[in-house]
Amino acid sequence: MLPLKSSCILIPIWLLTISSSPRPPNANASPSNLTLPHQHPNPEEVVQDLHRRVDASLSGWQKIMPQLSSSSSSSSSATGNPIDDCWRSDPDWASNRQRLADCAIGFGRNALGGKGGPIYVVTDSSDPENPKPGTLRDAVTRPGPLWIIFSSNMLIRLGKPLMMTSHKTIDGRGANVQITGVGCVYIQQVTGVIIHNINIHHCSPSADSDGDGLHVFAATNVWIDHCTLSECADGLIDCTVGSTSITISNNYFFNHEKVMLLGHSDEYVADMGMQVTVAFNRFGHGLSQRMPRCRFGYFHVVNNDYTGWGLYAVGGSAHPTINSQGNRYTAPSNANNKEVTMRMDAGSKGWEAWNWRTEGDMMLNGAFFVPSGDGLMNSAVYAMASSLAAKSASFIDQLTMNAGVMLPNGGTGTSISSGGGGDGDAPAGGGGGSGYGGEPADGSSWMIFGSSACSPSQSCHTCSCIIFSALITLHYFCPFHFQHMIMPFFFVFL
Repeated sequence: MLPLKSSCILIPIWLLTISSSPRPPNANASPSNLTLPHQHPNPEEVVQDLHRRVDASLSGWQKIMPQLSSSSSSSSSATGNPIDDCWRSDPDWASNRQRLADCAIGFGRNALGGKGGPIYVVTDSSDPENPKPGTLRDAVTRPGPLWIIFSSNMLIRLGKPLMMTSHKTIDGRGANVQITGVGCVYIQQVTGVIIHNINIHHCSPSADSDGDGLHVFAATNVWIDHCTLSECADGLIDCTVGSTSITISNNYFFNHEKVMLLGHSDEYVADMGMQVTVAFNRFGHGLSQRMPRCRFGYFHVVNNDYTGWGLYAVGGSAHPTINSQGNRYTAPSNANNKEVTMRMDAGSKGWEAWNWRTEGDMMLNGAFFVPSGDGLMNSAVYAMASSLAAKSASFIDQLTMNAGVMLPNGGTGTSISSGGGGDGDAPAGGGGGSGYGGEPADGSSWMIFGSSACSPSQSCHTCSCIIFSALITLHYFCPFHFQHMIMPFFFVFL
């Protein structure tokens, strides 16, 4: 039997020698059905689970409302919003911050962020070229899971895009945290990221960035919650290149042209596996289009509040499935822009086969939604989701009342302040000093992922050999899948 190192070299050489042979026919043909890692096999199950959780949370809120109205001394954190009720029901949430990781809904519900890792307290709002302990950039580049919080109010001006690593939570609760500058935040080729309670605005482009507020690129299990986003150079949130398992919830958007892009291009068929939940968001004043703009994939747009648009609210191309439920669409005053939807590059009535559905949506000021495909009938595509209907748009005010950043003083952070680094309310539940704090209050401990978890070294070498050989095999037999599906996730899962 050949030694391990010899076989590891000979296998790729053998595969390379056969690569000169004719390739299988249709090797570059576009597949009709692609499956991405973390893609849910039945998206309607995820939709139904979301409805169930909203129903339970609203039912609980409605039961306590009579008690609250009859007693001036009664108080409750219940809102009817299942995400907020999950963690805000604990009056001592600041000592148990990582509970937030169990509160996600929708396709990004498995985004655990830094759960299980230590607390890192950001104490320095600067962004030097070489990250120093106590800065946000130092925190997000650390290996392993990490729960990142802030010692006080901060305005962080980025000198270049902030590149996230896997298994991180940026948790701005308890402080007024603003991020601006170059970039801004890149969630690229990673998995398990939570961005919570951060105000992101005025992001500018660079040689390495289009100037998106948040760019999710070939990433999985991502949850963006309770953020306020506005006035960036390109998109506020862009999810591209095979990203999937994403939830965008409880955010407030305003003053921007192209709000949210979900899908890389009409040619990038790997986005067929993209699955995104857009829930409980407020699309405020000064927005024009892309709320969202979808390609391929499955997109659940549920219980959002739209206060107008310039061109359209929800649009797409490349036959995406759009399930619009329980939203409130308030059309602009312009008589020519009353339609909620827009199909791009659809050809002559080709869009009629696209599955776009509206159910329980409230249309105000002349707004109208044009359904198509299976959205015109009670079909199997939406059968499971319909078995537990979305909550009526009449609950929109309750579900979105706290959308955007929640400030320590009880505000919602929907307006930009020029301050930063002042004496804000310091968050509890983390260690002190710069850099790493002590153990989390919930008893979580350090966890190791990636190459440092491979032990002993012989096992690491075996894994590398197998992966290397498999990649070359895929490049030979399935060049299309190798280029468009395997490579974007290569750095995520190694």
